[in-house]
Amino acid sequence: MPYLLYAVLLVGSAFVIAFTALLAFGLLDRRHTSRLRQFSATEQDAVVFLFEDETLLDATPAARQLLESANPVGTAWAHLAGILAPRFPDLGEQIRDLAELGELRLTSVDGTSDFRAEWHDGVVRITLDAATPDDPAEPIDGHSLLAMTQELDALRANASHTPYPLWRENADGMITWCNTAYLDLAEALRGSDDLPSWPPDAIFDIQTDDSHAEPAEKRIAIALPGQDTRHWFEVTASDMSNGDRFLSAIPADRLVRAETSLEEFVTTLTKTFASLPIGLAIFDRSRELALFNPALMDLTVLPADFLVSKPSLSAFLDRLRTARMIPEPKDYRTWRQQMSDLEAAAQNGTYEENWALPTGQTYRVTGRPHPDGAVALLFEDISSEITATRRFRAEVETSQAALDALPQAVAVFTPGGVLSISNTAYTELWGTDPGTSFADVTVHEALDRWQARSAPTTAWEQLRAFISQSGPREGWAAQVPLRNGQVLTLDVTPLAHGSTMISFVHSRPQIALPAADAVGEDSPPEVAAAEA
Repeated sequence: MPYLLYAVLLVGSAFVIAFTALLAFGLLDRRHTSRLRQFSATEQDAVVFLFEDETLLDATPAARQLLESANPVGTAWAHLAGILAPRFPDLGEQIRDLAELGELRLTSVDGTSDFRAEWHDGVVRITLDAATPDDPAEPIDGHSLLAMTQELDALRANASHTPYPLWRENADGMITWCNTAYLDLAEALRGSDDLPSWPPDAIFDIQTDDSHAEPAEKRIAIALPGQDTRHWFEVTASDMSNGDRFLSAIPADRLVRAETSLEEFVTTLTKTFASLPIGLAIFDRSRELALFNPALMDLTVLPADFLVSKPSLSAFLDRLRTARMIPEPKDYRTWRQQMSDLEAAAQNGTYEENWALPTGQTYRVTGRPHPDGAVALLFEDISSEITATRRFRAEVETSQAALDALPQAVAVFTPGGVLSISNTAYTELWGTDPGTSFADVTVHEALDRWQARSAPTTAWEQLRAFISQSGPREGWAAQVPLRNGQVLTLDVTPLAHGSTMISFVHSRPQIALPAADAVGEDSPPEVAAAEA
């Protein structure tokens, strides 16, 4: 029995001791947590923050003033981390181990500030203190401080209102500062469900395969969630004295679209030029061959390797002369002068000439200027056109000669009533040569001349109506007396396409008619008959 009582007393004592210890630890924990959640009287002017995860529980007036010195970015913790990142570059990495360490102390890179963080039961107390310098600090001029503050506000406003992303990276590639445009773009890429963090995600990757060299400018495309169209940016990096880099990303969507349209346009032109039968040679402002099409090789018989080598205009013309694809000059000096005149005329847009080649071909060479100082030469083989023109001219001359050999006067009128052709007999009969007139001779003008030289007759009005008549027509003939006593046989023949041929034939020699008042009963019978 005594042993049982002793055991009970021993167990009870142990329970009381354990309970007392737990109670003591609980009181200490509450005291520690309570101390973290409260500010002492001496800390009211200090920079102290209280966080629970990334939510700000409380802050001293000086701490809130520090937060208000920059535009808010994401959560309260992300906003504070963005403000402290330039002075404490490793803050983001080291703060992750605070829950295990319980306390963290850091000194700013410039040695002017101390960062202290304490963690307990999910509550973080952050204190920023000014580091104690070895030498007493010099007093700060109020005017200088005001000027620096105003300049800082102006620079911050400029960066915030810049429409394209700006940011800074340290030597490790971590973002230490960015403007509002960068944050908006990062948020658009991250999506609305994710909370913003600091440092923000890297949007543009400008690293190259060669680690020893990075481009100062690079074009990068990104795609926003839910959009099929990619957005292009011209990213420029500049090295700073402290080892950081300042980067900017200028939107280049319009430039990319313009370049794409230009490439498509050039491709279309290239395909069009390739199918043209006209040889094309474009020389740039330095007079080097910049563009040519396959037809140029076919027409000039110049090899492709020579044209691809971008010869100068003078070398191109020399090669044409060697290949006998240029008119043979009387002497080389005259030829060189002609080629110089060709270049000057082509630059002014006035050069156009037919080249009669020794091979019997004929090329039409045309020079066209371009606004940027370039010159385009067009080579067109018009040998068949020249042959057809010569054949047509020969046929026309032969037809005219055949008409001139006819004894009767012939005149042909178009459907519009314009004299198109006549012969020598017509000129001799009516005293006019239509071939020497610069203006067109109409049927009305011809009828007026004919009526003036003939006696009154209805044949002219009938002819006037016949020429202007449309539809099927039939030829007809009439006798027309002239004032000189001659009688003409008027033969009207419709031709194809509405034209009309009129021929005048002398019926028989007549005696000249006397004046109208001299004709009477004593007149000879043949005269009276002619008058009738």
